[in-house]
Amino acid sequence: MFASTGLPPLDLPKIVLAIGALGTAAYGVVDVSKGFWGGVSNRGFGDIKAAISQFIPDTGNKSALSLTSILATLKANWLNGMALGDQKSVAKALIKLNLTGANSPMMALATGVDATVLKSVAEKLPTGAALTKEETDAFGRFDLLLSAVLDRGYQRGEQRYRNSAKLLAVPVAVVLAVLGAWSIAGCDLKSLDVWRAIIGGVLATPLAPVAKDLASAVQQGAKLAQAWKS
Repeated sequence: MFASTGLPPLDLPKIVLAIGALGTAAYGVVDVSKGFWGGVSNRGFGDIKAAISQFIPDTGNKSALSLTSILATLKANWLNGMALGDQKSVAKALIKLNLTGANSPMMALATGVDATVLKSVAEKLPTGAALTKEETDAFGRFDLLLSAVLDRGYQRGEQRYRNSAKLLAVPVAVVLAVLGAWSIAGCDLKSLDVWRAIIGGVLATPLAPVAKDLASAVQQGAKLAQAWKS
């Protein structure tokens, strides 16, 4: 992969493509960790749990609408890779189903709406009674603020998951690069080859998404340099 006395030389575009392929392979290895209790996919769900816990009290029971059951459902969706928008819709629906006169103060506090008006809404919804204009406005505001809180939780969780996956892919890429260098050079592997493999492994993760474009840019730059010399 890298030019040295122990490894065969490669031109720069090929090196870039090789590093990009190494990054893709490292991501694949990290992705396999999902088969072991969710692996890296568990990262980020803590942000979602924190957002949901603002609205639903932890009563310790095992009913379908308890905090434990809801978090289990949402975590299953998270680990399964359901579309983020669909996950937020499910979470929002489950929270609204939990809106009762008893826990309305907790939800009002989390969203900043009037607790008395929201309690009145919660008591009317199961009966189908008509809401007053004030109650309709309060419920609409509650809906918007609930969406904002959930969006913040899911976006932070998604960012934490992506960053964790990228960070974990770096040592994996380094190990794969060193093993690749050793498989080519064998006993002739030099310390310089090892360091070049380590550098390639570190670069593999950030380069993977843009490797093809970067290699193409290098080739075009080389052609331009040749044209200037001619």
